[in-house]
Parts: sequence; structure tokens; C-alpha cells
Amino acid sequence: MKLTLVGAGPGDPELISLKGVKALQQADVVMYDALVHPDLLDYCRPGALKVYVGKRLNEYSCTQEEINPLIVHYARTYGHVVRLKGGDPFVFGRGYEELEFARRHGIEVSVVPGLSSSYSVPALAGIPLTTRGISESFWVVTGTTKTGHLSSDLQLAAQSTATVVILMGMHKLAEIMQVFGECGKGETAVAIIQNGSLSEEQVVTGQVTTIVDRVADAGIGSPAIIVVGEVARLREASLEAIQDAVKLD
Repeated sequence: MKLTLVGAGPGDPELISLKGVKALQQADVVMYDALVHPDLLDYCRPGALKVYVGKRLNEYSCTQEEINPLIVHYARTYGHVVRLKGGDPFVFGRGYEELEFARRHGIEVSVVPGLSSSYSVPALAGIPLTTRGISESFWVVTGTTKTGHLSSDLQLAAQSTATVVILMGMHKLAEIMQVFGECGKGETAVAIIQNGSLSEEQVVTGQVTTIVDRVADAGIGSPAIIVVGEVARLREASLEAIQDAVKLD
């Protein structure tokens, strides 16, 4: 009996690790989330059981309390379970909860980290989370806690000079921007990246005071990440440089 937690990366199926692919090829059961690219299931061996467990806002999904015992059931019944999760299982992925539950029931566990969307999606969009002279550090904060409220860490992050990345926060975007505004960050740059790393990626930029309206105008929604910090302006600078280069050619 074995459980392997595998991070699928931010969306693009080519961004999973080689070790993650090998785990999929060896699995008897693959339990996967909504944000996992379907092409990754092609790595499963013939006959492997594929179990969709959802986990997307406002759509049908298994609860975490249902998923944990399912992992144990499938491990005891079939042998090797791969729990395939978007991003990295240990970055707001509840990976440790699943690992610990399986371990308590006598199941061998291992972890294959994945690229977290918190840093890989901004990078792919041309936004560095840190760069000399602009940002010396970054925070990664969840949009809401399990109680449905804004994290108290968000208030602390908004008071810092760091870049702040908010995951799972689009449904509370106005409240989040209000927190930054109340901390005197009204003119701070913001980028919203939807479907990061995929062909349908969309990016909207603005400031704390303007981003809510710009997102509404563009029809941006989940899944998306929020980047608050002056580094968000570097995307526009990069695009302008590319356009200027094209004109010179």
C-alpha cells in the first residue's frame, strides 16, 4: 500500500516533473483535481483506475473529509495511489492533511513536488516576484481561510514592501483591494493572471484602485492569481520593449 502525492504544476502539462510522470506510469489508481490538465492522464498505464475528485469553487467536488478515506480505501484495495494535485501539494493544496491521514492508517507515503502557480505563473507572464531595486521578498497568501474569511496575514502583507501573491482570491477581489487601499497602497501595481501557463491565458494589469473595474471589463474570473506589487509594472515594460523591437525590424 502506497500513496504518492504528485504536484502537476500550474496547468501546462509539460511543466510536470519527470519524477511525477514516472509515478503516474506506476500508479494503480490516480485521484486527480479539477485544475489538473487532462493530457497528464495519458501517462497512466492501461488499466489504471482514474478517479476525479473535483475541488473547484462553486462546482461539484468531493470534500476533503471524503477524499482522505477514499485514499486509504483505494490504497488498501489496489495498492499504489497517486494523488495528482494542481501546482504543488504543499502550497495551499492540503497535501499534508492527506499524507498524514494515510500515514496514520499504515500506508507508505512519498511526495513529488510540483511547480507552484504562486511563482511560476507570474514568471511565465513576465513578472518577477523579486528583482533588485524593486522587491526584496514576496508573500504568498490564500484569498480565504477555511472559515470563508480573509486571512489575517493579508493585512500584514499589505503593510510590507514585499510583492504579495494571492491564490484563490478572485471571489473576494474587491475586499482584498480594499485592504491594500486602507494601507496606503492605492497606486500600487496589480496583475491578475487567469489560466496561467495555458494557451487561453489572460492577463489584466492596473492599480489597486482600478483593477476591480478592469477585471470586470475583461470578464476575468477563476482560476486566476493576484499579484500586488511594483514588479507587476515590469510586464508592461517588457511588452513595450518587444513592440519597439518589432517596429525597428
